[in-house]
Amino acid sequence: MASRDDDVDVDRGRGEEAEEEINEEIIEEEEEEEEEGEDLMDENMAEDYVAIPELDRYDEAMLDEREYEEMDAEARRQAEKEIDVRLARVEGRVLEDLEEDVVDRAHRERREEEEVEDVIEEEINLEGMGECPLREWIAQERTRREIKRRFAEVLSTETYAERVRSMCSRNSSSLEVSYEHMSRNAPILATWVIDAPRDMLEIFDEVAREVTLSQFPAYDSIRDEIKVRIGELPLKESLRDLRRTHLNQLVCVRGVATRRSGVFPQLRLVKFACSGCGMLLGPFKQQGGGGEVVKPSSCPNCKMAGPFRIAQEETMYRNYQRLAVQEPPSEVPAGRMPRHKEVVLLSDLIDAARPGEEVEITGIYCHSYDSAMLGGKSSGFPIFATTIEANHVVKLGKGQESTVVSEDDEKVIRKLARDSRIQDRIVASIAPSIFGQKFAKKALATALFGGCSKQTDSRHRTRGDVNVFLLGDPGCAKSQLLKYCCGLVPRAVYTTGKGASAVGLTAGVHKDPVTKEWTLEGGALVLADNGVCAIDEFDKMNEQDRTSIHEAMEQQSISVSKAGIVTTLQARCAVCAAANPIGGQYDSSLNFAQNVELTDPILQRFDILCVLQDVVDPIFDERLASYVVASHQRAKPLDDRHRQNDSRELVATSDDDDRETIPQHLLRKYVTYARETCRPRLQQIDQSKVSRLYADLRRESITCGGVPVAVRHLESLIRIAEAHAKMALRDYVLDSDLDAAIAVVVKSFIDAQKTSVRAALHRGFRKYTQSASDYFDLLLHALRALVREAQTYASFKVRAGAPQPDHYEVLLDDLEHKARDYNIADAVLDDFLQSPLFNNNHFKLIRHQRIIIWAAAEQHEPAAAAAAAAAA
Repeated sequence: MASRDDDVDVDRGRGEEAEEEINEEIIEEEEEEEEEGEDLMDENMAEDYVAIPELDRYDEAMLDEREYEEMDAEARRQAEKEIDVRLARVEGRVLEDLEEDVVDRAHRERREEEEVEDVIEEEINLEGMGECPLREWIAQERTRREIKRRFAEVLSTETYAERVRSMCSRNSSSLEVSYEHMSRNAPILATWVIDAPRDMLEIFDEVAREVTLSQFPAYDSIRDEIKVRIGELPLKESLRDLRRTHLNQLVCVRGVATRRSGVFPQLRLVKFACSGCGMLLGPFKQQGGGGEVVKPSSCPNCKMAGPFRIAQEETMYRNYQRLAVQEPPSEVPAGRMPRHKEVVLLSDLIDAARPGEEVEITGIYCHSYDSAMLGGKSSGFPIFATTIEANHVVKLGKGQESTVVSEDDEKVIRKLARDSRIQDRIVASIAPSIFGQKFAKKALATALFGGCSKQTDSRHRTRGDVNVFLLGDPGCAKSQLLKYCCGLVPRAVYTTGKGASAVGLTAGVHKDPVTKEWTLEGGALVLADNGVCAIDEFDKMNEQDRTSIHEAMEQQSISVSKAGIVTTLQARCAVCAAANPIGGQYDSSLNFAQNVELTDPILQRFDILCVLQDVVDPIFDERLASYVVASHQRAKPLDDRHRQNDSRELVATSDDDDRETIPQHLLRKYVTYARETCRPRLQQIDQSKVSRLYADLRRESITCGGVPVAVRHLESLIRIAEAHAKMALRDYVLDSDLDAAIAVVVKSFIDAQKTSVRAALHRGFRKYTQSASDYFDLLLHALRALVREAQTYASFKVRAGAPQPDHYEVLLDDLEHKARDYNIADAVLDDFLQSPLFNNNHFKLIRHQRIIIWAAAEQHEPAAAAAAAAAA
């Protein structure tokens, strides 16, 4: 028992010594703060440390010598809780014995520690920046800490956890973050990343790296940095609208890549070596967009101001590339030149786009001093060149063009496709302000929808786009038809033959003004990839320029081998060209090839040849004049009543009176939807019919001359049939689609021949193109020819002194004779005489006299009544 008491005394003595040491430390700290105070180091100081044995003994009644079993976890937690409470009470009693100033100091220190902890744990109000500039507010440590915390919460969702895993599986360093998602969960961060993108993206990159390393600790050995890419920015800016207010902000632009430089190493973290003492300085972080190198002003070791050389072994580099982006053709205002902008691609964004591809770029709109520009050092007026430092690049492939088809639009389109007359309505809706030219409109509609490209196992690719060539007299609206078609597809380029060269159409090599190296720049055919390229005045091009597009029209690629650059660009577009015949007027006594100065190789690359002739036809001319006048009247009506009357008059004078036109905005979405989603396949078609037609076309082409028929025309037939099926959004090509394609090919072939052989060809190919509507058109054509003969005969009588007739009469027997020449049955002729097509062209049948009367629109009823009265 004595030894135990001795141990207790020793412990008690140690406790007193520890307490005395604490008191001494407190006293020493107080002495450091106060110059004057009580002198504690006097001669009585030793008395405070004299041992008192009576106080070093414990009451035996208070000692517990019982043995206790091992406690479980719950009992242990309860015991520790009681001990903590007891220690708190003891500490409170000890503090009561201390001097008042010591107590205040201890409380003050504890309160300051608690306040620091509260500041760390407290959520800072980021919006309460007051008058502080945004960049200075972001640079504060507590603000950065709160931004990191909030952005870490954004990345804590399962969506971004999956994106991090996908990024690491690709060994990439880019983590895409949706701006819309961030704006919903952290709106203040979404606002600040637009106004101060450099500072915010730097913080975002740090958080993304921490999140990535938390899942994959060893990923730091693969990628030393993680870049956050901001995607889905809702506000899209036009390259034409970028101004001073956008500088140093995050912008999103859309354009077509036209030129791309090589890949160069750029300084990222630089270490400099002092030339005087050799001391390494740095690293110094360089700006991503280029500009001057950030270097030290002086050496802290030898105090020299340089020179400093870059320590190559200690310096870190990154990839650097420049990309030229041009406004999309659909966004360029009429009569304006397209704007372009230089884009800087860094790190893993290298080669994110090729020339000719449409891209959407999100980046920082920054500027740098450019002495080479006008007003540089030569005039003393500083000019700054602007570039876009890319943060996110997305290719706009199929389905991502500027024309967006919503779910509601898809329902309307599907409902419209169920119309049995949808093909005729589409043709009537193409350039409805242009009267007639039905076959040219049908050909252009086929080019807009196009066929399906095919690729065999041997990597041989067959084009699916339909090329159309319009040849006709001046004033036949060839240029207007081409321009209207360019407005119906998302990617379309319109150019003229006189203003386009081989380089402008295909591709050219230019020297980059910054890197001084040769770069590749795509032409019109490359920019129109997956779209339509319209070339007006095709006959005005040089022969060498036309030869350069042979490969683009058939293989749909452009091979370049210039200035050490050997590559191939994609030109998967439909070519729609227009030209004027030799001498200005189409000579029907000559075939198609003799009317235009084009070679057979380029003519064979066009799937459909359209001849547009300005023929003097009183019936057609009268309806055309009425249509044009009604169009102008409807353009500025006086009131709704006039608008309705003019609309009825316009419809009554149209060839497509029984067909409802489709609004242009809906037709544009219809074309886009069909090109993106519809892939009709050939199945159970009449192959023998196609074979016989091809053999007959080959035979007649040799006999009659004109454009030679080759295997390309057989492929054209299949493409046209697929395009006809696309108009109805069908998955398979039906026999009706094949018959429509045969009708187009046969008419294109017959119209390209001389007038002397056209009638015989019509009779020979009638077995392939038999239909009631075709018979009606043929009878209408024959009836118009009879009216022209009557008009010619009447003009001779007028010259002889006879009065000018107000109407013209045609014998029904003459029309029946014409019908028998065309092998048209009498029942078909009777249906034609009762059809709306007959009445709408201002014809009137007097059956008991067996005559047909034609008069102008305003004279039709009086003339018919007078003729009927005379007959009575």
